[in-house]
Amino acid sequence: MTTETTRAPRDRNAVALVRTASATLVLGLLAALLGALVSGSAAAYGALVGTVIVVGVFGFGTLAVNAVASLMPAAALMFALLTYTLQVLAMGLVFVALSGSGLLDETISREWLGGTVIVGTLGWLTVQIVLATNRWIPIYDLPEQASPALAAGTREGGER
Repeated sequence: MTTETTRAPRDRNAVALVRTASATLVLGLLAALLGALVSGSAAAYGALVGTVIVVGVFGFGTLAVNAVASLMPAAALMFALLTYTLQVLAMGLVFVALSGSGLLDETISREWLGGTVIVGTLGWLTVQIVLATNRWIPIYDLPEQASPALAAGTREGGER
């Protein structure tokens, strides 16, 4: 006896990315509002720039890992580790560029920028973990159509 089941689309990575980025943006906007109220416009700009850095770096990394995982699932873990290393390097380069530009401490608060990057990263990771643990991901995929012998419930010799 077989029953018809509806299969939900397996690829929910875009939904997870939008939810994670949205949560991180809300967290960053709250940090910018708090910074503006507590320390002024430099803190608000620092929080906004930190939020853009987190969403940009982690969003691009997530898109890249999802693309590789859909094309070559066997290479997904290796590419994810490489992407994480490149994300850390990219954040470091952004901080070096901001330090060299002279914007830090004059226009952008260094403390609020760093704090927002740390809090935004923790928020991003928390939302990713929550979404990943609440997803139903099958261990294997069943074939779309079973062979006629399997559908009839018979063995090779025709026995039941």
